[in-house]
Amino acid sequence: METAHKIKYAATGILCFVLWYGLYCAVLPASRWLTYELLQLSPQSSAGAAVEFFLYDTAKILLLLVFMVYLIGWLRAGLNTEKVRTYLTGKTKSAGYLLGAGFGAVTPFCSCSSIPLFIGFTTAKIPLGITMSFLITSPLINEVAVILLWGLLGWKFTVLYVSLGILAGILGGIFIDAVKAEKYLQPFLLQAMNSQNAMQAFSLARKITIQYRHDFALSETKTIFKRVWKWVIVGVGIGALLHGYIPQNWFAENMGHGEWWSVPLSVVIGIPLYTNVTGIIPIMESLLTKGLPVGTTLAFCMSSVGASLPEIIMLKQVMQPKLLGIFLCLLLVIFTLYGWIFNALQGILF
Repeated sequence: METAHKIKYAATGILCFVLWYGLYCAVLPASRWLTYELLQLSPQSSAGAAVEFFLYDTAKILLLLVFMVYLIGWLRAGLNTEKVRTYLTGKTKSAGYLLGAGFGAVTPFCSCSSIPLFIGFTTAKIPLGITMSFLITSPLINEVAVILLWGLLGWKFTVLYVSLGILAGILGGIFIDAVKAEKYLQPFLLQAMNSQNAMQAFSLARKITIQYRHDFALSETKTIFKRVWKWVIVGVGIGALLHGYIPQNWFAENMGHGEWWSVPLSVVIGIPLYTNVTGIIPIMESLLTKGLPVGTTLAFCMSSVGASLPEIIMLKQVMQPKLLGIFLCLLLVIFTLYGWIFNALQGILF
């Protein structure tokens, strides 16, 4: 009977994944069809760009949220999290930050799409500093960006950008753990983390069945989805307006030419914008060819990719205001220092 149940569960799981993957692949063409065929908006219009962006990113993030939270919940139901926690917080703590940043570098997520994994890692009691290393690095780097950077700007700039992205994640993780910021997570996440001990004791006292894993993962998914789905829509809606109605050339035309204040200002301007690393690379090339200093360019592009107003709105549902403020100030400081350092060294390095 148990074997038959496992086979049925596996078959159902495969079918659900195929359906999920089909929906995920259909999001982009469906959003384009709805925007340009059904609504008859022009691809060159700001309204068209904003509507397509909203439809695509909303559906993509919600699909990722359901999949990742269920998957991590399913794994967590039978995982000895104390062993994982001990491994990541013991002698290998420094390596943990590198692992978190390295995993972020190989995952193809934007700033908002990283949040489902951030929630899953946090509820699995992975140390917040390591989870933060992932959250910072994930939107900054992916393999497509590396290829584009190499082709457009050369190997020196590519190595520099990737190294700085990983270093930003490591530094951010170290700082978050140093100030013991875990206590500033929202209560429902803290409750989920604390309930892990009870769940672990319960799981040790009984056999971990497929049904138990499914029930636990489904409960986690429903709880988290109900809490954040509306803020995904609000956040992506704001991002769509920024994406569709703010001209990409504004920054290049209005920013200063190497003054000290131009770097922190570029970070402050970049953080609310919503783009991904693949989309920012042509803009990065344009800014450099227009004569903007390399440090200012790096600071602006990394800040616009590493954080966004939609991400901030979504993170507010899992972080208390103090932790959110720490996170944003951390990015401001790191990217500003990067900009100042590389503006000073531009003549030597390039």
